[in-house]
Amino acid sequence: MIEFIAQNMAPIMFASLIIFLLIGYPVAFSLAANGLLFFFIGVLVSPYSGGSINLAWPLLHALPDNFYGTRVMSNDTLLAIPFFTFMGIVLERSGMAEDLLDTIGQLFGPIRGGLAYAVIFVGALLAATTGVVAASVIAMGLISLPIMLRYGYDRRLASGVIAASGTLAQIIPPSLVLIVLADQLGRSVGDMYAGALIPGLVLTGIYMLYILVMSIVRPSSMPALPPEARTLGHGVLSLIVALLVTGAISYGAYRYLAPTQGDNADILGFAVGVIVIYVVAILDQRLRINMMSKLAQQVVIVLIPPLALIFLVLGTIFLGIATPTEGGAMGAVGALIMAALKGRLTREVVNQALASTTRLSSFVLFILIGARVFSLTFYGVNGHIWVEHLLTSLPGGETGFLVGVNILVFVLAFFLDFFELAFIIVPLLAPAADKLGIDLIWFGVLLGVNMQTSFMHPPFGFALFYLRSVAARVPYLDRITGKKIAPVSTGQIYWGAVPFVCIQVIMIGLTIAFPQMVMRYKGPAVEPSTIDLKLPGMPSLSPLGTPPADNGAAPANGGAAPAPGTPDLSQPPSFGDAPSKPAPPAPDLSQPPKFN
Repeated sequence: MIEFIAQNMAPIMFASLIIFLLIGYPVAFSLAANGLLFFFIGVLVSPYSGGSINLAWPLLHALPDNFYGTRVMSNDTLLAIPFFTFMGIVLERSGMAEDLLDTIGQLFGPIRGGLAYAVIFVGALLAATTGVVAASVIAMGLISLPIMLRYGYDRRLASGVIAASGTLAQIIPPSLVLIVLADQLGRSVGDMYAGALIPGLVLTGIYMLYILVMSIVRPSSMPALPPEARTLGHGVLSLIVALLVTGAISYGAYRYLAPTQGDNADILGFAVGVIVIYVVAILDQRLRINMMSKLAQQVVIVLIPPLALIFLVLGTIFLGIATPTEGGAMGAVGALIMAALKGRLTREVVNQALASTTRLSSFVLFILIGARVFSLTFYGVNGHIWVEHLLTSLPGGETGFLVGVNILVFVLAFFLDFFELAFIIVPLLAPAADKLGIDLIWFGVLLGVNMQTSFMHPPFGFALFYLRSVAARVPYLDRITGKKIAPVSTGQIYWGAVPFVCIQVIMIGLTIAFPQMVMRYKGPAVEPSTIDLKLPGMPSLSPLGTPPADNGAAPANGGAAPAPGTPDLSQPPSFGDAPSKPAPPAPDLSQPPKFN
């Protein structure tokens, strides 16, 4: 029995961890306690393991180095998490989400399903500025859900689109889970962001396509806004003209800056066009010139600041100007400036943001410390080799591995959130993926799309819990129409999430089928045969031992003649006239030699 336990310590340890988590113990303490318990057992039974257990009491001395080394306390990459968390909470408290939803809802309001389109669009914008799922879901649940219920939207569809749009913060940079995945896979956060950008936008487009199909199949489930609800009036033509003028100004600035700025001219030209139209919209609104429609003014004024913040964070990272940590710091400062300009930067807002940031950062830190204790023992019992052999031996090779891993992560997402999956499961999967030759950035983005379902799984999806916390539980009177609005049940929230979970599963398949969506992070492929190396021209030299051509005249190949006084490198060096010595007398060979 002892030999069986000693030789199967790794699977027993992993199964025990799952039992601890299912019972309900906190993740950080389950990891640490499981690691220490099996370390003690492993040391005792190591003589019976046949060499498969490499644990000894002095190995515990490595824990302080693991805690304070580059993997936890001194990890610069993880420093981006508190920055992006603080930025997202400040933006949520500053009312940016409310302004965006109101303005975009007015823009899409005249079409059927317009509010749903607005929620998805704003969800993508919030994902690119906050990176925090809770902030996005709660903000849109508080603001858009009452409006959608007021104008007759189906409760399941409204709940599903809000929860799903909030989870876009999971995959669209600057996502917190992408930072953790990059750290656990040992890859660059910037590459992970670049790889995840296109899949995130494609997923957003599929959400909108689903709304389009539902608006045709079930038009009564998502009616257009009535005319009396469109407080900004009409003016889409004015907005189109403003966009065309912006494009023209940007192109002109690009042509002007191209000779001096090179590759950065297009970005700088676009920045000039956006700044000009933003200033014009502000002046048009303040001075009441009315050159632009009210709708166009509001869209430009509301949209440009978050877009500028997105460029400040992601643009500087993609251009290589800043690291993700530095980008997060700039984003936090930008969020504070935006809140101050709106007049909503109060002491209470800063205190709430700091408290939430500290809470989340401590949560991540303690899980990571527990994971280091667990991995120390798990690697000591050769658990990583057991997992690698288990996964690489799956039938189907690389395809079988990907299918098995995605099914495993999908099932575990019913019980674990993305931080727990990233710290527990990903370090076990990465070596097997690397051995099979799978690109780890692509693998990380694929896992990120899969882990996104952990927020939407009934009954444990955190996005569903966030929405449940702000959705109406009892009937209430609408303050605009005065009608009695029925509450949203938990069952309606769960059923509304099911179609979007299916869409996320489809996105997993698309990521596997079209890996180039992610692999574009490497840039365009370079064909070696097209590389042309040119060396600078060098003057030709005559072979050593031969006189220069034409006694110093211009060379026949067109090279310049040597300047007067230039040493002749074609002749051996001369060291001046040496003092002459008398020649020795010639020996007389007709006489025998004499030996003195």
